Amino acid sequence: MIHLDEHSMGPLCKVTSALALASALALAGCGGGASSASSPSIMLLAANDGVSGFELWKTDGSAMGTVLVKDINPGAGHSSPGGSGLFPSEFAFFNGAWFFSADDGTGPKLWKSDGTQAGTARVTAVVSSPREFTVLGNALYFSADDGVNGRELWKTDGTEARTVLVKDIAPGTVSIGGIQVPRSSSPTGLTVFNNTLYFSADDGMSGIELWKSDGTALGTVQVKDINLSGDSFPSGFTVFNNELYFSADGGTGFELWKTNGTPGNAVLVKDINPTGDSGFTVFNNELYFSADDGGTGFELWKTNGTPGNAVLVKDINPTGDSSPSGFTVFNNALYFSADGVAGAELWKSDVAGTVRVGAVSLVSGLTVFNNALYFSASDGVAGVELWKTDVAGSPVQVKGINNTTLGAPNALTVLNNALLFSADDGMTGRELWRTDGTVGGTMQVKDICPGPCDGVPVLVILP
Repeated sequence: MIHLDEHSMGPLCKVTSALALASALALAGCGGGASSASSPSIMLLAANDGVSGFELWKTDGSAMGTVLVKDINPGAGHSSPGGSGLFPSEFAFFNGAWFFSADDGTGPKLWKSDGTQAGTARVTAVVSSPREFTVLGNALYFSADDGVNGRELWKTDGTEARTVLVKDIAPGTVSIGGIQVPRSSSPTGLTVFNNTLYFSADDGMSGIELWKSDGTALGTVQVKDINLSGDSFPSGFTVFNNELYFSADGGTGFELWKTNGTPGNAVLVKDINPTGDSGFTVFNNELYFSADDGGTGFELWKTNGTPGNAVLVKDINPTGDSSPSGFTVFNNALYFSADGVAGAELWKSDVAGTVRVGAVSLVSGLTVFNNALYFSASDGVAGVELWKTDVAGSPVQVKGINNTTLGAPNALTVLNNALLFSADDGMTGRELWRTDGTVGGTMQVKDICPGPCDGVPVLVILP
């Protein structure tokens, strides 16, 4: 059996390190397929100036262009745009505005913003804690709780009047602590495939299984009850070769599955017992992922999708798990971090083989910018700093910002011919930085929270 690695994500939409706690990157596509504009010129930030609390900011990459958009929760209270907690990454671009969750003092509700104060407003107060934003056709889909039907599938066109429940997948109530509360189907993993929305949900009878929706109540149906004796927990949905791949528990452990979307169709690809999202990434017409066959530990695998096909690419760590993650395609190779010897090293795989790149470790945040691969890493001498690959493909440090792991650059994203990121220089706290790839061009954009406090921006692209 091969166990898929739940800790190895594809696009880095989940924060897996305490260092990235308050600066999770919230790009379109994270959380299920929200669309973004092709030529962004500003970004939204969830930031704290030390006076207004965590509120909605924007930046064009300059100090003057980094300003508060709106104090949604006036005073020192936090509106926490994009959500609160460990993973504040719920934003989606739709119909000329960004949609997100924010708390104006009445709880987390659905908001939208075009990047201006006047254009930032609450869409509706009916639903609470919206998340899983995903664009399909002329609607934005999401999971939310209206206090009556529990957490269910909703959609909106951006207006209050047309923010509606798609379907109460799990009707009725359930007893929690002796109190009857609305039953929730809790849709997760919303993913668009063949103009249809796919997700996992619990209807209260079959358990957590594979569902799909065309946006209507009648067209919101279970695809297949994969595990007849319990929950199959489908996750890691990835489109490959006109089929939807995912991991699920068919009753004998987690396996690699696929579906073409027709009723009842869910096919076991291989007995690989995945434990969750294994960073499924398409490269060179094959699907790469992290998995454990029970003998090698979590290593790099690939499949062409035919039944029974799954091949170990390389046993990077013969004595344990290499746990490859952060898969990023660059220069006709698949780059990722893996623990071969020193922990989270930089690796690449291509037609020539799978090899370690340089001698850096603690690698994270792989991001392509200006024909180079940028990332956060340590050479064992300095702290965790900003690095990139040079013309020969070898890792070189861009600039030493803080000689400790606490200063680690993260939330790397491209804007206006610059790479923006969050970093702590040890003096001004964790703030917004930028680089053009040179030492002189790597600088703090703005000390959003003056002094040693953290501005901790959450970056989101706006058009």
